[in-house]
Amino acid sequence: MDFRFVEAPLDRAEHLRTDGAALSRLWPEARVLVLDAHGDAAVDADGAPPALTGTALGERPDSAVFLGLHGEQGWFALPAGDAPEGLSVHGFVDLRSAAASWSVRDSTAFAQARAVLHWRARHRYCGVCGAALQWARAGWLGRCPQCGTEHYPRTDPAIIVAVTDGTRLLLGRQAAWPPRRYSTLAGFVEPGETLEQTVAREVFEESAVRVRRCRYLASQPWPFPSSLMLGFLAEAEPDVPRVNDELEDARWFDVDAVGAALRDANPDLLLSPALSISRWLIARWYALQTGAEAG
Repeated sequence: MDFRFVEAPLDRAEHLRTDGAALSRLWPEARVLVLDAHGDAAVDADGAPPALTGTALGERPDSAVFLGLHGEQGWFALPAGDAPEGLSVHGFVDLRSAAASWSVRDSTAFAQARAVLHWRARHRYCGVCGAALQWARAGWLGRCPQCGTEHYPRTDPAIIVAVTDGTRLLLGRQAAWPPRRYSTLAGFVEPGETLEQTVAREVFEESAVRVRRCRYLASQPWPFPSSLMLGFLAEAEPDVPRVNDELEDARWFDVDAVGAALRDANPDLLLSPALSISRWLIARWYALQTGAEAG
């Protein structure tokens, strides 16, 4: 897939999460990603992830989360606040910037680390009784010592959809975006709702366009901070788009306009960057319309 945080994932080695002895053996030579409170990762002087190992960081802290294995090497994520003082790094980089310059494996692991550490930082107490959680399963389980409730990492499912009336593509823009920026429509899944129902509801809520049918294409972890984007292609009625307070504008674009935008040659249309599944969905629609190769 020609979008980020999907390719070259770590082997999550879930069976090792309860094996303290195995984790201790992995730690000295482990690759460790250090993230600050904003979810940014430590970098070296070249802007690359530093070669931090468990040995360089000392004894494994309880807050170190086991991410998985690459070959025989363990990978962990560690909050910067729990790293040793004087740690030799040259600053921190955000995930979007890292995705543009780091290796695929490093940026995919960074996305995983950012999501799980964000969850842990914001779910330190039991939502049932308020007691402080105790961490287990190498950081992937918060257990309440008072009422026994177990808390697992939360992922918020959201649909993102390329909507077509057969010849045109529906795109919308938010007021805060850069001028000319348009994207595919998206929205969160509500309780008790199927993904297909979410597609129809969100498209109608945001644009007043009626979806007839849709099909799933691909998904992308989206740790900003904790979503999973589920990508669809939808067929819709050729309704005139009408927006409410969610979007500043929504409109139909023809094949020529989209093709020029994909080549960064449309002065009136700026598409989502390649980081996101949104651009991939647009390229897929264009390829279906023209028979061109899609990424």
